[in-house]
Amino acid sequence: MQADCRFCAAPLRHVVADFGDQPFANALVPMAAPAAPDPRYPLRVMVCGACLLVQLEHAADPALLFSDYAYLSSVSTHWLDHAARFATMAVDRFGLDRSSLVLEVGSNDGYLLRAFIGHGPRCLGVEPAARIAAAARAAGIPTRTAFFSARTAAVLRQDAGPADLLVANNVLAHAPALPDFVAGLAHMLAPGGVLSIEVPHVLAMLRGAQFDTVYHEHVFYFSAGVLRRVLAAADLAIFDIERLPTHGGSLRVLAQHAATGRQAATGALAAVLAAEDAAGLGDPAGYASLAADAAGVVADLQGFLAQARAQGALVAAYGAAAKGTMLLNAAQLGPADLPFVVDASPRKQGLRLPGCRIPIVPPEHLRAARPDYLVLLAWNLAEEIMAATRFIAGWGGRFVLPLPRLRVIAA
Repeated sequence: MQADCRFCAAPLRHVVADFGDQPFANALVPMAAPAAPDPRYPLRVMVCGACLLVQLEHAADPALLFSDYAYLSSVSTHWLDHAARFATMAVDRFGLDRSSLVLEVGSNDGYLLRAFIGHGPRCLGVEPAARIAAAARAAGIPTRTAFFSARTAAVLRQDAGPADLLVANNVLAHAPALPDFVAGLAHMLAPGGVLSIEVPHVLAMLRGAQFDTVYHEHVFYFSAGVLRRVLAAADLAIFDIERLPTHGGSLRVLAQHAATGRQAATGALAAVLAAEDAAGLGDPAGYASLAADAAGVVADLQGFLAQARAQGALVAAYGAAAKGTMLLNAAQLGPADLPFVVDASPRKQGLRLPGCRIPIVPPEHLRAARPDYLVLLAWNLAEEIMAATRFIAGWGGRFVLPLPRLRVIAA
């Protein structure tokens, strides 16, 4: 049965890349789980020929993906620093004070709102993963456990009032019912309020061969041009945009109500739109490189590991992130290729990556195992990881960055 675009309802006919059936990237597996194969689901990326929204052909039930979630943003100092800089900027630029409400959709463990509380505004998070929402509340961050929607927004606005700053960072891609989700954002935003959205930029994904950011949680992959149309459908207008290095290349979009907003528009959007147009993103054919680039990344990694085995070298990995799960399963690797993956999150340690079933261990395991190579699966945090594990140089260990083309880096 042919799928339709989740934004404009046109039939989806243009395939960007087909990764076959893959496990849910964050569905970590207990160490003692039976050896039966983990569940797998179709992972096929399409681009709408009418509106050019890049999206998965089949979307999984969000309740299966997010109700029990292992990812904690606060584990990374990179994200904490990013949040602190944003909070300082927003408070100053938008004049937020103790009477203001800052509401974050997809607030995780409250790492961003924590940065705002020190500045004085009222804060409220909305997080669907019950355990993570509870952890945020325990840390003093007011948090509602709910999936955000237009209906949720109506309840929140009645209870807490409209948001003067409404933040939706790295969450818009997770919402299959996109028009309803954006309508909820518009309803929750105060007449003169500011909406801040961060999304991985599809242009950066294509340029960097970042196919490992494709997994079931990410239903959408946005360009600035498409995001402008999606917001305009809810009478929201972009007044500023910034290209960020996060996630290998992201956009921070600042928007407001088209009719009542107070922020003057900058010229930044025109520059991003021109870059997208120059890259061919105005045509479905402009997205076709992802499949071939993915095959090249997989072949490079498989070849490197085969050579390392032939030399008797021990190769391990760092970062039990969703992108790591995607890469390892796409390359059909397992514990015989990479005996363990290091991760700093206690919630992940002692589990296995889904599909490939590679064990996840704490960072101190590196000193005992002394791997010759450390593959940085969480390549978007490469600088932070390398700084924390540079001690592998003591036994001649080296780092491996798997994409856009595999590189070996001295520690």
